[in-house]
Amino acid sequence: PCIEVFNTKTAQLISHHQVELKQHFPKEGWVEADPREIMDTVHECLEKTCQKLAQLSVDVSRIKAVGVTNQRETTLVWDKETGEPLYNAIVWLDLRTQSTVERLITKTPSRSKNHLKHKTGLPISTYFSAVKLRWLLDNVEAVQQAVLSKRAMFGTVDSWIIWSLTGGRDGGVHVTDVSNASRTLLFNIHSLDWDPELCSFFDIPMEILPTVRSSSEIYGRMRSGSLAGVPISGCLGDQSAALVGQMCFEEGQAKNTYGTGCFLLRNTGTKPVTSEHGLITTVAYKLGRDKPACYALEGSVAIAGAVIRWLRDNMCIVQSSSEIEQLAAEAGTSYGCYFVPAFSGLYAPYWEPSARGIICGLTQFTNRSHLAFAALEAVCFQTREILDAMNQDCCIPLPVLGVDGGMTGNRLLMQLQADILCIPVVRPSMSETTALGAAMAAGAAEGVEVWSLNPDQLPEVTAERYQPQINTQGQNQNQNHTTHRLLVI
Repeated sequence: PCIEVFNTKTAQLISHHQVELKQHFPKEGWVEADPREIMDTVHECLEKTCQKLAQLSVDVSRIKAVGVTNQRETTLVWDKETGEPLYNAIVWLDLRTQSTVERLITKTPSRSKNHLKHKTGLPISTYFSAVKLRWLLDNVEAVQQAVLSKRAMFGTVDSWIIWSLTGGRDGGVHVTDVSNASRTLLFNIHSLDWDPELCSFFDIPMEILPTVRSSSEIYGRMRSGSLAGVPISGCLGDQSAALVGQMCFEEGQAKNTYGTGCFLLRNTGTKPVTSEHGLITTVAYKLGRDKPACYALEGSVAIAGAVIRWLRDNMCIVQSSSEIEQLAAEAGTSYGCYFVPAFSGLYAPYWEPSARGIICGLTQFTNRSHLAFAALEAVCFQTREILDAMNQDCCIPLPVLGVDGGMTGNRLLMQLQADILCIPVVRPSMSETTALGAAMAAGAAEGVEVWSLNPDQLPEVTAERYQPQINTQGQNQNQNHTTHRLLVI
């Protein structure tokens, strides 16, 4: 978790505090997080940030609102009477539900993973929350008993955080927003509510679901701590928050976030666009109770920054992630080495959970620098595949790509990305646009209104621009590289 405080006039970061949350890997393909640790680190971040503000002579009473942003599909169930989680949070990357997915697809009349796409915008995949919730109901007795006794509450991480911060079992507010709800496979993206037919398909009791609200309104108030009484008035899934933070409010604008995974979203306006090329349709945001919902086409890549962590922790090629750029630059090429980091299967545009990672093209000459370069290329090529699909769906090529997230500090990666996409890549000087988007939604909420989202009142944000630096022959080579990777897969 990370807490960041922004100036509502300039969008400048005033103070922040970050704590790394430990993930747990109890079995191969399983990824979990402890819900108690999530809240412990949230509280720690809040108090440390307030202490830093005091050191800067900033009175915490000047904080007008709190916004929440989170990993969208990560799934929790807890007991509303005891306030205790009934199992660890199942993280979005988790693959344990592969057999559940196969069983669900088999029961559809068309035996198609896209059977629910007309309502949800999503394929039936291990990625989304309903499948994880189905696994919990099938395999965890504590969850089964809590559902039978009407004590169970389901939510993505935003719901758990907001419920806990607004009082928990003592009057906590059980809500989510449209951007998070649209990642569950239980939410109708047209009616903007939980869908009884979808819940019936997954056999999910609707009474355990949170109330769906807009992304910008007062949900409740902080119950305790240094910010007691401050309204929580913004809630966005992380990728939607980044879209807002990049100020992609116009149809056709897009951003790509490079974190653990890689997520390219393109604003399609107030009408959902159905992809014919393996992308998903999602609710981007709804910035007020009376405001229209805006939609996005999304290409989701499971492994981006995680491949660098794998090179560090599993292969011990580097001691820190920051060394990757220099190591890759020493080679300046992958020398024919190709890396497909399908550690959690393949997401868009293939949606193939059984795929596994490969490294090929190795020779006696290949060294760790070539592997580092191939890993960076892998991130860029995956983005290229997503962008190609998006351009086909939208029929209008994207002229420029906004980027954000931790990996964008790697200048070699950003230049590679511009070269492989053959369009400019623009990185804001303040790369933590995810937190900024949540702050903007919170500050703009009715009853808070300290942040205007009117286009003519948005703050100017400085940015670094990476221009493509390759010729036509190089572009053809890049296309051949992409084709080769697809053949390998």
